[in-house]
Amino acid sequence: MVKISVLQHAPSSHIALRPGDPAPTSRNLDPLMHPFARARERTRALNAAKMDRIFAKPFVDSLEGHIDAVEVLCRKPESLTTVASGSWDGGVILHNLTHRSQLARIQGAHKGKVSGLCFTSGDRLLSCGVDRNVKLWDVGSGDPNVGSSDHTPLNVFPSKSAFNSIDHHRSDPLFATASNLVQIWDETKSAPISNLTFPTSTETITAVRFNLSESSVLASIGSDRTFTLYDIRTGKAERRVVMQMRSNALSWSPTFPTSLLLASEDHNLYTFDIRKLAVPTQIYKAHVAAVMSCDWSPTGLEFVSGGWDRTVRIWKEGQGTGPEVYHTKRMQRVSSSIFSADARFVLSGSDDGNVRIWKSRASEKLGIITARERAAMEYRDSLKERWKMDAQVGKISRNRHLPKPVHQASKLKRTMLEARRVKEERRRKHTRAGETKPKAERKSVVLAEQT
Repeated sequence: MVKISVLQHAPSSHIALRPGDPAPTSRNLDPLMHPFARARERTRALNAAKMDRIFAKPFVDSLEGHIDAVEVLCRKPESLTTVASGSWDGGVILHNLTHRSQLARIQGAHKGKVSGLCFTSGDRLLSCGVDRNVKLWDVGSGDPNVGSSDHTPLNVFPSKSAFNSIDHHRSDPLFATASNLVQIWDETKSAPISNLTFPTSTETITAVRFNLSESSVLASIGSDRTFTLYDIRTGKAERRVVMQMRSNALSWSPTFPTSLLLASEDHNLYTFDIRKLAVPTQIYKAHVAAVMSCDWSPTGLEFVSGGWDRTVRIWKEGQGTGPEVYHTKRMQRVSSSIFSADARFVLSGSDDGNVRIWKSRASEKLGIITARERAAMEYRDSLKERWKMDAQVGKISRNRHLPKPVHQASKLKRTMLEARRVKEERRRKHTRAGETKPKAERKSVVLAEQT
């Protein structure tokens, strides 16, 4: 009689559960059995970082049609593909991002610059300009030849001063405008129903935005470096902050209602918690010229900014440095930038009259992605995240090509800031100023707060 030893394995652990699935693999996790596992993983992380930069081709397409600088962009709230743009030539164009075509074109919508756009209920669009008029348009016909001379607005709201910005209430038929004061209008009336300007204010209001959650709260920025919060229920300004430099744009976070983003003239962006306006929660530094526009991603995890330095930058919320940088040879100063409604794309409008479409993730593949490709991408992303503190992997992941003028300006700016730091350090060390505790930069951004 012979005794035979047989190795038995459960077939379920070696056979794919469904047709087409990869066969399951088993691994011995004993580190003594795999002495080079860490080295292999680092090599894979390095290759993943290199592949990410090799395939980083963010530019998708350019939407033409304007003959002058694109001043303002806005997306349709309930649509993934519809975006409107307004230009210095007085024209308004409705774009379809999927087909990269024009849904509607209103030539000569305003005499002079179109300074503000926003969608209302349905397929109606509000536009304002320096010709002192707000116009309500019906752009739902889908006819790209809307620019004919017989196309007239549904309603015109005249004013005594030029408009700089406009925003619509989330649910009610109300909209706010910015000129030399902040006004609330009703779509059914030809005159403003209330003025919200601060009693001691003498500035020109440059932008207004309704809060996305508490829709009765309105924020504005002005030319005298102020940022103001209003409540349209009480009809007055509630709080006001004076900053060191003026702000050019503002945007409310879509996921955190009390968080607000400001694009400043001092090359920085600031996030504020409106419950405590004395100190910004974060400073974002990378631009080398004034930041002209900003917009949150619908996810609330990222935001985009466009600047006078002719670059578009995408920032991670809470990370004050190291943004993604987009630029082209022909792109001029960026005056408007927004995220698409699905957060996959970024749109920018610049002085050269083009609306450009960029991928929000530079190396993302467009088109159909198989399950196997997606698993490989997620694995590479996890490797980069795990090895981001490695010197080589981190350097490759952070490295971005910049235009020569931007690179030289950033070098000069670093030199100036370092000289200022050294001077301040020596002043504290060798004078009586050293007896007092130095003031943090975040605490010197806001000069005064009024209630």
